[in-house]
Amino acid sequence: MAGEAFSRAFWDILAEVGGPVPAGASRPGGEHVEEARVAVVVEDEADIRSLLADVLEQAGFTVYTAATGAEGIDLVRRVDPVVTTLDVNMPGMDGFETAKRIRAVSTTYIVMLTARTEEIDALQGLESGADDYVTKPFRPRELHARIEAMLRRPRAHIATESAPVAPRVAAESTPAAEGWLEHKGLRLNPDMRVATVDGRELELTRSEFDIMSELLQWSGRVVSKGELALMLRGERYTGSEYFSDSDSRAIEVHMANLRRKLGESPQNPRWIETVRGVGYRLTAR
Repeated sequence: MAGEAFSRAFWDILAEVGGPVPAGASRPGGEHVEEARVAVVVEDEADIRSLLADVLEQAGFTVYTAATGAEGIDLVRRVDPVVTTLDVNMPGMDGFETAKRIRAVSTTYIVMLTARTEEIDALQGLESGADDYVTKPFRPRELHARIEAMLRRPRAHIATESAPVAPRVAAESTPAAEGWLEHKGLRLNPDMRVATVDGRELELTRSEFDIMSELLQWSGRVVSKGELALMLRGERYTGSEYFSDSDSRAIEVHMANLRRKLGESPQNPRWIETVRGVGYRLTAR
């Protein structure tokens, strides 16, 4: 059974972890969710769901669990988690559709968990609104590290029926002195978390926005994939850090998605140039 194999693979780390959490149940302290580090686990396999809940509880989260996408969406609405882990291969509503519906109502950080390893699957997950995409089997410590890195990045703000926001001022009317970065019609404001291209507002994920901001701030300097991966973790490159092949692939997927939204080709780029074997930089002005 896949769940049993998963459990055996990580027993060395989870040997001291407590018992499982029933689907839909909360950990102690859930009554003060607004003050807690709250997480939601959406996973159809009970043993994996319990393992994920245990890992997150050991990391200091109050954990709620769900066995289906619909239950997960309801939990996210009710407890407003800072982090949600989401299995891709669920019966009924799959993880991709669940992520889209969660993203429409919440700014929770979404981590997709799946056994799929094809780049197109990672791309689909990120396009659905996920902030990170982790393949199974994974080490719980890696998942913990990725989540902690996401928590060091600012959460996006969305308008919902229960929390209306004031209309945004168009980027074109805001002077560069007020914090805008610009390159060939592409404008980005890191503080407002707004990006436009030729006057059209871009809908970017957190990671896409942060990558574009990093490139704009470094102007024409080459930024390596490793530097971008560490930046997304909330760290800075010193030469001794480790980043994996999955980190590199994640940056490539984010970049492909960013270019698609910008409407540019890697072969004839207007904004972002690939430096083969190294990383990326802005095109010449």
